[in-house]
Amino acid sequence: MRVSLQEISKSFGSDIIFSGVTAKIEDHDRIGLVGPNGAGKTTLLRVICGELEPDSGELSRGTNLTIGYQKQNCGLIPGGSIWEEMQSVFAGVYALERQMKELQERMTEDHSPALAEQYRLAEDAFIARDGYQTEVKIKTVLTGMGFAEHGFDKKIDQLSGGEQTRLAIAKLLLESPDLLILDEPTNHLDFATLNWLEDYLGSYKGALLVVSHDRYFLDKLCTKIWEIEDGILWEYKGNYTAYTRQRDEQDARQKKLYEQQQAERAKLEDYVARNLVRASTTKMAQSRQKMLEWLEPVEKPHRRLKPPKIRLEFEGEPVKDILTVEDLTVTVGTGEHRRVLLTDADFTIQRGDKVAIIGPNGAGKTTLLRTLLDANAPATGRIAWGRGVKRSYYDQGSDHMDQSLTVLDTTWKVYPRLYETPLRTALGAMGLTGEDAYRLVGQLSGGERARLKLAIICLAGSNVLVLDEPTNHLDLPSKEVLQQALTEYEGTLLIVSHDRYLLDRIPNRIFSLEQGKLVQYKGGYGDYLRAAAQRQGTAPVMLRRVDSEQKKQYNRGKEQRREDARRRKAYADTEAAIHTLESELESIKAEMAQDGVQNDYQRLQELCGLLEEKQALLDTAMEHWLVLSDELGLNG
Repeated sequence: MRVSLQEISKSFGSDIIFSGVTAKIEDHDRIGLVGPNGAGKTTLLRVICGELEPDSGELSRGTNLTIGYQKQNCGLIPGGSIWEEMQSVFAGVYALERQMKELQERMTEDHSPALAEQYRLAEDAFIARDGYQTEVKIKTVLTGMGFAEHGFDKKIDQLSGGEQTRLAIAKLLLESPDLLILDEPTNHLDFATLNWLEDYLGSYKGALLVVSHDRYFLDKLCTKIWEIEDGILWEYKGNYTAYTRQRDEQDARQKKLYEQQQAERAKLEDYVARNLVRASTTKMAQSRQKMLEWLEPVEKPHRRLKPPKIRLEFEGEPVKDILTVEDLTVTVGTGEHRRVLLTDADFTIQRGDKVAIIGPNGAGKTTLLRTLLDANAPATGRIAWGRGVKRSYYDQGSDHMDQSLTVLDTTWKVYPRLYETPLRTALGAMGLTGEDAYRLVGQLSGGERARLKLAIICLAGSNVLVLDEPTNHLDLPSKEVLQQALTEYEGTLLIVSHDRYLLDRIPNRIFSLEQGKLVQYKGGYGDYLRAAAQRQGTAPVMLRRVDSEQKKQYNRGKEQRREDARRRKAYADTEAAIHTLESELESIKAEMAQDGVQNDYQRLQELCGLLEEKQALLDTAMEHWLVLSDELGLNG
């Protein structure tokens, strides 16, 4: 067992964050922690990793348990480079490497057995820590997390907030703790990086506890869901989709049991009230009263917080052609730093279109939006907005709100003619409820400020919405409210997003930035995946379809025959490779036994390394050979 929580409680002043939390994190658990913003998710993570002490209860961690915690505030040490930050994970390995080099230099003059033994021990420790693969590991993880190799020397101070978050995650992956705790790891990740991270975490050897508002991410990785709300923690088996089904079924079952008992109780109470004073029925009434006393109360169903539904409405229809773009070239930077992001873009967005712009980080999605909105001048081309267009822009990267105003006053400043009720409704839909309306903007978190900006846009009455990553930092209930509103929105939508759930449900067209070109796809994210796979000559497994059961069976038989043939060939090849490796090992051992080599420490070191390499290959080949033997039925 990794971590055990027994009746854990935590408060800040008079505010109870959670109480009576009892749960366990076992080896290899994949836990998704969900709940509305402010429910206490991050506080619970900090208690588990030891940054905060619980007010009451018992928390125990496994002996020698290592915990890695990725915070929303990444906590990297400024001043160094990307590569240096990653190297710090392997400080002990690099110290052993330096020791080995020093011993090698001494061994050229000092041939004593004691010095050779020191070197052997240092190398054994180095090999045990997989030292020869250190730089390969660093490059693999950095590349997977979206860092180009030519930029490994870039200083951390020069990185954006999103890049620093990705780097912090990369560092944790290299540290490989027993328990990996991630807080919103999917923010700022493009599709390629997100898919790589999901695959990496899927084979992670330790336990995983993650806070995420990405439904696809939770579905793919998690085998258990913790839900925290109103200070209470519930546990559900399965991924996020399974959790929502279980939760709804549990809520419905609890509601039915509660209503049944309330009805039964009401009948008993009515009978007692009418018959207790009558001599002829007193005993019967007393019996019913005893039944009431013995009746085990059914707990009242938990009342879940559901933000109000909002509608994005507007007055006045614009012309049919909302936006026309011809021969557009988009660049960034000047002089020798000038970089072309997009060339030869031609498209028309018509009234009612819902267009999503996707592409890797740095491809130019935000720059394209700003260019279309006249914030950036295009290098070449024509941009024409139609008559009657009223635009609203959600810019994830800027915030010019007055820090000294309250949330409500900030909203009123934009819409001075609106009554308080519609303002509070829009704020509440974005998770800014109750006393949140009277908090100062300067006291809000980044996520709360984002939700405030979205609430203001929802009230604008615009017939064109231009949104740049609008679901970042939103909790799942707020995401669902926004997604529903965008689905029902009858205006025109232009959106940049990495939210796969949203992209699967909102757009009718997708613009993909691919190597400086804008490629257009009809439909949503699933349609894009199918079309992109066809363009590349592949077909994702999740999207393959067959016409009939007969065809399925035929293909399965055909595939089985192919697979058997492949296994037989692999078995023969592996057996031949084993014989070759065994011969090579014997040759190496024979050379090491020669007198001249025994005193040639440099050659002896080379042979030891080669021996270890060949032995590792032989071990791998033997394991593969045994697996193939079992699959082919040759061990029976």
